[in-house]
Amino acid sequence: MNLYLRYFDNETLVHNVDDALDFLVSIPDIQMTPELEADIRTYAANDVFYPKRYKVRPRIYFIIIKTEAATMLDFKQKKALRSSGDYAQRKENPAIMHLAEEREGWYEGQLNFKRVVFLPATGKHEYRDTHFVANCKAVSGMDCYNRIIDYLKGRVDARSQFPSAKGKNFSFRYLGMWK
Repeated sequence: MNLYLRYFDNETLVHNVDDALDFLVSIPDIQMTPELEADIRTYAANDVFYPKRYKVRPRIYFIIIKTEAATMLDFKQKKALRSSGDYAQRKENPAIMHLAEEREGWYEGQLNFKRVVFLPATGKHEYRDTHFVANCKAVSGMDCYNRIIDYLKGRVDARSQFPSAKGKNFSFRYLGMWK
């Protein structure tokens, strides 16, 4: 893993932490302390890939970015971007994986959506966050979502905005088999 460091116009791409520390020591504005050195070593050793910035003085920072780029040109042309596959696997919502799974029965669906409501005092309309919970017979989580949306579309203003079934504003749970 390589490290890209930048402080104003001074920038470098190094292959180890010692070279990064040598670069930082060569800049007169940056005061190298044992705590700063330990923090940089910790950052380089762990598997977190977010950029890290360090304060030099008020509103002045230097940054360190982990990269797989072998050269500065590769880094500038973004040829060593990390694949989002690892990130997507860690962040995937387990409910999304079960959305299309067919399992007949009762479902409880919860939906947060933007509902258009009329304000009589002003004579205007506005969006209001609305939480809706319903129990319905369905064959899957997606069927539960579709039934809730169909129900709401017939009862709220057509300008209301409904979330995606795969988003964080819809959730469901299986309650059991119907009789």
